[in-house]
Amino acid sequence: MSGIYILYCVSYGYYNSITHDWGLVVKYDFDSVPDRKNTGSAKWDAVKTLFGRDDILPMWVADMDFPAAKPVVDALEKRARHPFYGYSYVSESLIEAIVARMYRKFRWRIKPEWILLTPGVIPALSLAVRSLTHPGDGIILQEPVYYPFFPVVTTGGCQIINNGLKLVRGRYEMDLVDLEEKFLPKTGMGRTPSRAKAILLCNPHNPVGRLWNKTELVKLGEIALKHSAVVISDEIHCEILYTGNWHTPFASISEEFAQNSIVCMAPSKTFNLAGLEASSIIIPNKKLRDNFTEQMSALVTGVNIFGLTAMEAAYRDGDEWLAQVLDYLESNLRFTQDFFKKRVPEIKVIKPQATYLIWLDCRKLGLDNIALRKFMREKARVGFDDGFLFGNAGSGFQRMNIACPRSLLQEALNRIEAAVNSL
Repeated sequence: MSGIYILYCVSYGYYNSITHDWGLVVKYDFDSVPDRKNTGSAKWDAVKTLFGRDDILPMWVADMDFPAAKPVVDALEKRARHPFYGYSYVSESLIEAIVARMYRKFRWRIKPEWILLTPGVIPALSLAVRSLTHPGDGIILQEPVYYPFFPVVTTGGCQIINNGLKLVRGRYEMDLVDLEEKFLPKTGMGRTPSRAKAILLCNPHNPVGRLWNKTELVKLGEIALKHSAVVISDEIHCEILYTGNWHTPFASISEEFAQNSIVCMAPSKTFNLAGLEASSIIIPNKKLRDNFTEQMSALVTGVNIFGLTAMEAAYRDGDEWLAQVLDYLESNLRFTQDFFKKRVPEIKVIKPQATYLIWLDCRKLGLDNIALRKFMREKARVGFDDGFLFGNAGSGFQRMNIACPRSLLQEALNRIEAAVNSL
C-alpha cells in the first residue's frame, strides 16, 4: 500500500465490495503535508502561471490536499492492472450503488432509468441549459455564485438573469420576492413575461456555504412551477456538511418538483476525485431526460472508465474515509473562525453550513477588488479565488479552501495576519 497512508490496527474490519476481501479499518493521516508538485496538479503546478509568483500557498480550487480513500485506490489499482482501456460502459452495479446511496444518505428513492452519467457537473449543466433553451432565453442565477455558471449560460447564447442573494446579519438568504419579479421584468410601459426558462440552483451554495433548507426550496420550487421554469440543481457539495445540517435534494421534495428538475451530483468534491470527471445526473421527467440525452449524444462520448470505477468504490466503501474527513474539516473550520475572530478581526468568516470553501468578508480592509487581489497575492502570499469572480456581489470578498493539513492552514492564516498588520 502507498506510503501516504498511516494505518492503525484495530479490532474490527471492513469488507471491500470492489476487491471482495476484508481489511483493517484505515485511520487516515490528514496532517501530513503531501508533495503534489510535478504531478500535473492544477492547484500546485499552476501556481506561478495563475498568481504570478511561485511562493504562493494555493488555497483556491475545490481540491482537497488529502489522500483518497483506500477502497478507491484499491479499486483503481485493480482496474489498472487489467490492461484494456477501451470505451467505458456503465455497469448495473454502479447504477445500483448510486440508487442505494441516494436512499441511504437522503432517503430519496430514485429509479435506475433516471440516471445519466457525464464527465463532470459543469458539462452536465451546459447540456441541461442547451436541452431547455434557445438563444436569447434567460437563465436565473443567484449571485455571488460559482463562476463557471456564467459561461454555462452565455456560451449557449442565453442571458443571465441575476436573482442576487441577500446578506442578512452574517447569513445569506434567497431574495424570493425578487425571484418572483424576475419572471415579470419592468419594460417601460408595463410588464411583459421574461424569457427565463430555468433556475440554476446551487445547493449547497458555492461560494457562501449556505445549505438551503426545505422551506426555502419549496418556495423556490413553487415559483419555478408557476412560471414554467425548470430547476437545474447543482448538488455536488451535498455530502460535505457540518454538524447539525441535513441536505434535501430538490427533486426529493415532491413529485411535481421531481418532474420539473434536473439534479446534478458527483463524488468528486465529497471524495476528492475531481480529476476523474464522473458525475451522476438524475432526471425523473422522461421528456427532460430524452432532451438531455439528445444533447449529450452529440457532445459526450462517455465517461472515463477510471472515473466510473472510483465512483462505485467511493459510494460503496468510502464512508469511513468521509466520516474522518468531515471531522477534520469541522476542526479546521473552528480553527479558522477562532483565528480570524481573535487575531484578524478585520476579516470576517461567513460561517458555512456545508462545503470546505470559506467565504471571507474583507471589506473592512478598505481595498478595492484589484488592491485586495494584489494584497492577498503579494503581501500575504496566499492564492485564493477573488470574490468579484462570483459576480458583483462578491466585491470585497475572497474564497478560501480549508481542505488541507492544519499546518498549511495555519501558515496561510499567519501570512494573512502579518500582511494585515503591515497595512
